[in-house]
Amino acid sequence: MEQANQTTVSEFILLGLTNDPTTELFLFIFFLLIYIIILFGNISLISAVVFISDLHKPMYFFLSNLSFSDLCFATTVTPKMLYNMLSGIKSIDFNSCALQLYFFAGFASTEAYMLSAMAYDRYVAICHPLLYTVIMNRKARIVLMAGVYMTGFLATSIHTFCTMRLSFCGPNTINHFYCDIPPLMELSCSDTYISKTIIFVVVFCLGCFSVAVTLASYCYIFFTIMNIKSSGGRLKTFSTCSSHFLCVSLFYGTVFFMYLRPASKYSVSQDKVVSVFYTMIIPMMNPIIYSLRNAEVKNAVSWYINKLLLSKILKFKTV
Repeated sequence: MEQANQTTVSEFILLGLTNDPTTELFLFIFFLLIYIIILFGNISLISAVVFISDLHKPMYFFLSNLSFSDLCFATTVTPKMLYNMLSGIKSIDFNSCALQLYFFAGFASTEAYMLSAMAYDRYVAICHPLLYTVIMNRKARIVLMAGVYMTGFLATSIHTFCTMRLSFCGPNTINHFYCDIPPLMELSCSDTYISKTIIFVVVFCLGCFSVAVTLASYCYIFFTIMNIKSSGGRLKTFSTCSSHFLCVSLFYGTVFFMYLRPASKYSVSQDKVVSVFYTMIIPMMNPIIYSLRNAEVKNAVSWYINKLLLSKILKFKTV
């Protein structure tokens, strides 16, 4: 009888990062600038890899996919958050919340598996340089990327179904700036044990596999580099994977801090700050890291941007 009188929630209220209007205006400007940098950096990198023949190499194929994933990852969260800050409308309907959760978790999972694929690519390039172009041929790269996207979104389909199948009949206020699994689980008025168990098993199995591939690749890379006799050769070889290693450290460091810390150390405000870091700061930093630490990428991106600007200037003068 009590269950029959409960009302199903049709929308949620996203509380966001702050309730103070002045702070919210400052955050709006700050995050808008970050999002513009994310768009510019990642689109420039993707365009350079697509249109510059010098970057038609396996490493940059994976890098362009990482930029695409970062771009989509940030876009699933940031525009809605900016709109909420500017309009003051904090609501999101049930279906939109489910879609945001699906695509956010999908691209987050994809990025984790993509970093593992890139670690394997660096392992083949450094440990088997003579066979690199044979092993990482075009067909192999496409199959590998297809597997990454399919695995990421298949796992996310399970996460989303297990979360959104729950009953939401009580409070509808999410103390976050986007729809995520933990805050939605807290709002559910049904038993979440089965859903949490399924999600944990899927994340644990795929996460362990992803981390194992990354760690194994870097172990082989480390021993290969240590066997190089000259210090100059070691430094040059390490420089080819240093950008990826830094990106892996940022991503996994943030995720491990977010989900593996003790329950006694959990804080909602801390959770929001960490979420900002991996939803916006990492997608902004990745193209910068690769551009600054890789001379080939830096030169190609600079040349491409200068070419675009020059063509615009010439077009303007002829008008």
